[in-house]
Amino acid sequence: MPDADNHTRIVRRHGLTTRLTHWINAAALLVLLLSGLQIFNAHPALYWGDVSTFARPWISMFAAERGGEAIGVTKIGSAYVETTGVFGFSGNEVRGFPSWATLPSYRSLADGRRWHFAFAWLFVLNGLVYLGAGLIGGHFRRDLLPSRDQLSLRHLLAEVADHARLRFAKGEAARRYNALQKLAYLAVIFVLLPMMVLTGLSMSPGMNAGFPWLPDLFGGRQSARTIHFITAGLIVAFVVVHLAMVLLSGPLNGLRSMITGRFAIQEDGR
Repeated sequence: MPDADNHTRIVRRHGLTTRLTHWINAAALLVLLLSGLQIFNAHPALYWGDVSTFARPWISMFAAERGGEAIGVTKIGSAYVETTGVFGFSGNEVRGFPSWATLPSYRSLADGRRWHFAFAWLFVLNGLVYLGAGLIGGHFRRDLLPSRDQLSLRHLLAEVADHARLRFAKGEAARRYNALQKLAYLAVIFVLLPMMVLTGLSMSPGMNAGFPWLPDLFGGRQSARTIHFITAGLIVAFVVVHLAMVLLSGPLNGLRSMITGRFAIQEDGR
């Protein structure tokens, strides 16, 4: 359907299930991230293996003293970085992440767990609905599976160059995801999100009792916690890039397509 200026055409881009699960997923992930950082603050350190070797954390955030004043320090391996006001010490108290980054903002492991576990179930159920609808309706095969031509090195390098120059698709090409989008979405949907769920279950005492082999899949309970944290960080990085691309390519059009399903494309040759 052309619009009034005859330069763009309105098309249907996202189905109702995709739109609903997208927004539910976004809300659930936000709460999971903020409450997860609250849980992390109860012991702001990560380890590899099955037990917490307190003397040898892989990453830790803590407070130290310098010149009679408290400073925040983040230790990664053998490297020490001062992170006062962000990690280790902020708001005149010792805490891994600052209050504005946690849910709730005050220190409460119990409340953080309540928020985290409640929205973890919402996240899983919403994900199952999305997966079921995507498999049954052909969304993954039709919209997310890259073609052989799209996976060629020449094509991928061309898309990287276009993104670096902020050159976005127009015309019919804008209706479809490009190869980089498809690969990123598939990695998040079928690798990062399942990994986050499984590592989260590996830290549950109830799940450990029923499935004692689960933590062993990730090299131990503490390794599962570390991988859970890394996976969450990668998902946050994906969201940041995703939001940046939406803003740069036309935020109103992108938001409209994810709210109403209607997407405006510029006609080729106009």
